[in-house]
Amino acid sequence: MSTSNVPGVDASAPPQTVQRSTGDLVRAAVSGWLGTALEFMDFQLYSLAAALVFSQLFFAGEEPGMAVVLAMATYGVGYIARPLGAWYFGRMGDKVGRRKVLFYTILLMGLATTLIGFLPTYAQAGILAPIMLVVLRLAQGFGAGAEISGAGVMLAEYAPARRRGIIASLVALGTNCGTLFASAIWALLLAVMMEDDVIAWGWRIPFIASSIVMVFAVWVRFRLKESPVFEERTDVVDGKALSRDEMVDLATKSNDLRSLEALRKKPVKATLVSFFLRFGQAGNSGLIQTYMISFITITLAVQKGVGPEIVIVSSLIGFGTIPLVGWLGDLFGRRRMYIIMTSLSLVLIVPTMLAINTKEVGWIFVGYAVIHNVSVLGLASMENISLPEIFGARNRYTLTAIVREIAAIIATGIGPIIAAAWVAATTGSIIPVMVLLGIYTVCALVAAIVAPEWTGRDLTDPRAAM
Repeated sequence: MSTSNVPGVDASAPPQTVQRSTGDLVRAAVSGWLGTALEFMDFQLYSLAAALVFSQLFFAGEEPGMAVVLAMATYGVGYIARPLGAWYFGRMGDKVGRRKVLFYTILLMGLATTLIGFLPTYAQAGILAPIMLVVLRLAQGFGAGAEISGAGVMLAEYAPARRRGIIASLVALGTNCGTLFASAIWALLLAVMMEDDVIAWGWRIPFIASSIVMVFAVWVRFRLKESPVFEERTDVVDGKALSRDEMVDLATKSNDLRSLEALRKKPVKATLVSFFLRFGQAGNSGLIQTYMISFITITLAVQKGVGPEIVIVSSLIGFGTIPLVGWLGDLFGRRRMYIIMTSLSLVLIVPTMLAINTKEVGWIFVGYAVIHNVSVLGLASMENISLPEIFGARNRYTLTAIVREIAAIIATGIGPIIAAAWVAATTGSIIPVMVLLGIYTVCALVAAIVAPEWTGRDLTDPRAAM
């Protein structure tokens, strides 16, 4: 269509520059941190509840073993909805802005979590109780599918180019905060209440209490201004992105070669590189943060309390690791840091796994903390800024969210299962874990090697970085 039919578009006008204050940047950073913390707190609250009490509360009509299976299955339901949420909210975020979508996702996640605390149990409502639980889990996952990606995109587009890594690392810090906060709530609950009281009514407290974080996060996001990069996009008119046909017409009339190239060229390489960067980190996360705790507790027969303790200690160390790696990425470039971190991870796999395999608690702590911080948290720090930087402005939110969720579901879905089966087949050998960690890490290393450097690029560019 002719650009004369597009209200507010002047094809000859120079690109606008949108200014944001330091206070705006702080609000964006706090918003991203809170949203990610709430996302991981929501899922950790539920995973602990599913393991501790939900089999008795919502599946009491089943045999005990089947009740546990069903309780854990409802935990997995949340992950099924994540790619759908990534696609739906990602497209919305690219079309009408990041701020509105991040407001919707935080509200959806928070309300779903809070409402779990008000659900009737199986004894009170029969089959309706688990049905409502599944519906709320789907709502949680639907919102979470675009939350961490949107927070990363928002911070990337807010931060000064030379400080994007360390500022966007706050998103990764939110994962630690949410996990630790949820674990602490449940630990306190179990410490001060009798088990019968926890089952009778105490289990509701963590879910209802999460509303405090939600209300604060919603308030922060309500006051948050739109991403300056979104407002500077040439295809955004009156707060809404032009359609493809409108953009083609506008780019042709204004001889906007960047937009024409972006519309013509599919970001295949950018998508594959981003997928395998995410695949490597998510695979390592599934093995180290999920499977290794089971391996330490069951296969190595170490005391049950050791697993949760090493996760807490390593996560606390991560409060230093995550911003440090983000800062180093700003200093030396994210591609170079990916190559350094993944190479270091490959070197550390054997000694750290052997340290864990000694069954000595001290060495288990050392081995786990080192490999967790290098292979999981360090890569997560760079990932949160790298994916938004790699993709072009017009579809950044959509592609970042979809790549994150699909790669994570595949990697974390197959890794622990293969590891458990392989370890069982080799009578408790830790070698299968080493091999799988090596495969995941090599995926991220190769992706970084074949990619051009993407650090600090112009985020208003509609083209992908490669």
